Amino acid sequence: MTRPDGAAFAARWCSDWNSHDVEAVLSHYAEQAVFTSPAAVRVIGGDGILRGKAALREYWGAGMNRIPDLHFEVIDVYEGVDTIVINYVNRVGNKVCEVLTFDGDLAIIGHGTYLKEANPTGMRD
Repeated sequence: MTRPDGAAFAARWCSDWNSHDVEAVLSHYAEQAVFTSPAAVRVIGGDGILRGKAALREYWGAGMNRIPDLHFEVIDVYEGVDTIVINYVNRVGNKVCEVLTFDGDLAIIGHGTYLKEANPTGMRD
């Protein structure tokens, strides 16, 4: 397996999120991508495991609609053999790590990971 350059990927990924363009964000993921996130449970329900772009579109589209001031800032990027980890801070100051495994230029597996005490979405109850 291969992966894109970490810094370049993270810059595009962050820019796409900050433009609130769900289709641009989805362009980084394979059609059959699997993504896990505890924030997904809060945003759309379910078990936090999203399978395929349609599920990702539902989750990320709902999140962008619920958080109109969504903004990420990359702190660091870590690179492995077929993995990139993007450490970023969200709009409310929570540090998050996005762990992405690639097959070529597209992420096939992803995990949104949060500090245990942090509110994953930053939304108020």
